[in-house]
Order: sequence, then structure tokens, then C-alpha cells
Amino acid sequence: MLDILKNLISAKSVSPNDAGLMNYISEILSSKGFTCFVKEFGEGDKKTSNLYAVHGSKGKNLCFAGHVDVVPSGDEALWTYPPYFMSEIGDKIYGRGAVDMKGAVSCMMQALIDYSDSNNGTVSLLLTSDEEASGEFGMKKMLEWMIQENIKIDFAIVGEPTSDKQMGDIIKIGRRGSVNFSLKVNGRQGHVAYPDLAINPNRLIVKVLNDLQEYEIDSGNEFFQSSNLEIVSIDVGNNTSNVIPQSANARFNIRFNNIKTSEKIISEVNSIVAKHTDDFELKSNVSAEAFSVPITDFTKEFLSLVAEICKVDTKFSTSGGTSDARFIKDMCPLLEFGLLNKTAHQIDEYTENTHLQNLYSVYYGAIKSYHKDSI
Repeated sequence: MLDILKNLISAKSVSPNDAGLMNYISEILSSKGFTCFVKEFGEGDKKTSNLYAVHGSKGKNLCFAGHVDVVPSGDEALWTYPPYFMSEIGDKIYGRGAVDMKGAVSCMMQALIDYSDSNNGTVSLLLTSDEEASGEFGMKKMLEWMIQENIKIDFAIVGEPTSDKQMGDIIKIGRRGSVNFSLKVNGRQGHVAYPDLAINPNRLIVKVLNDLQEYEIDSGNEFFQSSNLEIVSIDVGNNTSNVIPQSANARFNIRFNNIKTSEKIISEVNSIVAKHTDDFELKSNVSAEAFSVPITDFTKEFLSLVAEICKVDTKFSTSGGTSDARFIKDMCPLLEFGLLNKTAHQIDEYTENTHLQNLYSVYYGAIKSYHKDSI
């Protein structure tokens, strides 16, 4: 497993470039009796490699899903150890993607390889190289291809780094939605000495943003925290001190739960802005809708398995950002479970060997549990 991880980390697979990893993984799994399909979608710098590998053809198909792409390392000089080389320091394993999520991919691969000798039930692996960027030609396109080919998966385990305070404390059964807003408030440009002849858009946008910060979207529910709005940018572009600007701009994001749809939230935001001015432009882009998945008997078995192996109090959650689970949920039931997320995307990203061993044990145990009736 660590040999696989070493090779995964060594590949500079900054999204959407897979740096040859799909072929590398395909070669390994093919030699173990898996049927592998490497599919490419998009062109030029958007070209994305994806992989579906399957073993067995009887019974239900348990699929492990994830990605091999990573975010950029940033200034490599700031790293204690080279980002694209696996460094083992004590129990810690450093390298870009060790947590998000090449560590989980190596655990998936080893668990699938070890279980494939049993020939009980069907197991598969579904990977993309464009989860960290736009996702335009990644999991979404791959699932469309699978539907066209009548390839069915019955349950998916997504290996995102879900653990929060302790390894194994969080299993995700849904995700919040995300909508980005761009607001332009228009005024009337003029001289600061004659404010009666101008309309200051800064006064307007401050009032709007204050109301938006006070906007109580909801109070959350059993599995979702309350939705929240964060202002990420306020721009005027005024380089002089004696001119009232023509317009002011702001950008903000709302992470929302499944109590309200994005359409409802966008309508409410529009109404808040309109209370202060009718001369504005509000643009919105929904990157994901909120969702939760049913808790199946297998989901409950999985929680018990994690708690037993990791020796922690494990619970279900929907916290965090978006993931490819938002696409997979339309094909089959799923859950998300992976490593500790505290160093994901950071300089000196690392996981722990102990955590990897626990994750492998959970994945392998989950396969046995899912296919126990096939034995």
C-alpha cells in the first residue's frame, strides 16, 4: 500500500492533469484480474482522464470512488519536505495529496486487490483527475458514460478526508450546497465636496452587506448546521480621494443546507438588496445543491465498523465543502469516509501511517460486510 502511495504522490497530478496515474493504476489492477476502462473527456488544458475498474460480475457492485488530482503545492521552498515525494518521518507521511486523497486511493486499491482473490460479489474503483478544479470533464462525464454503457453500481464509498478531530470520528452522508454571488451597486459619480449632486454607492453597498450579514437563512436541522453567508471581497477601484465612485462591487458565498433550495435563497438575497436600491446587478452561480442520502442498513454497519477499528465515537455529518458525491448520489446510495482533514491543501500536508492502516482495515472490512451474503 505504501509503495502505491509513494508512486501516487510522486506524480505531479495538479488538476486536471493525471500525470499518467490512470494508466499506472490500470496496469496494477489489470494484473490482478480487474477490467479497466480509462476514459478521457475534454480537450487541451481541460483534458481529463478518468478510470473505472471492476472485478467480478455477480451480485451487487460495491464501488470505491475518488480522485488522483491535487491542488498546487504553492511555493515549494516553504515545504519542509518535497511536496511531490513521499517522506516518511516517524509515523507521519508527508507529500501533496497524502490526505486529499491519494492516501485513501492507495487504501482502496490495496483493499480491492486483497479482496479480489475471494471472487465473491462485484467490487469496483471509480476515479477522476478533475475533482479539485472545475469538475467539468471528471466524475459527471464519467457517470454519464457509465449510464450509456449500462454499468450499474449499487453502493459507493467516497474516500474524501472526512475525519475531523480524530481518525474515524466523521462519516458524511450528505453535503451542503454552495452558491456564489457577485453584486454591483450603481450610484452617481461626483465630487466629494458636492455630495448632493452624487449618489455614493459605498453607502448603499455597506447597508446591503450589513443586512446580508444579519440575514438568518435558517437554523439547521438534525444532520445539517445552519446555512452561512461569508463576504469574500469588497471592491470599488477608486484611486482618488476627492471622487465619489460610480459603482461598488462585492462578492459573497452562501453554504446552505437542504431546508431551502438555491433558487429560494437567491430570491431572498435579491429582495434584501432591492430594499436599498433598484439600480444594481446581482449574479449568482450555484456550484452544488445541498443533499443528504438515506441511512441504509449497510451505512449503519459501516459506522459500527469504523467505531470498532478506530476506537472512537463515530457520527454522521454533512459538514465541509463540496465533493464528487454530489454527482454519484444520483446513481446509488453512498457515504463518504477518509483520513483526517486538518492538513488537506496545506503546506507540509501529511497523514499518519497508523491512520492509513486503519483506513485500509475499514475499507477491507466494509467489502466483506457488504458481500457477506455472497460468501
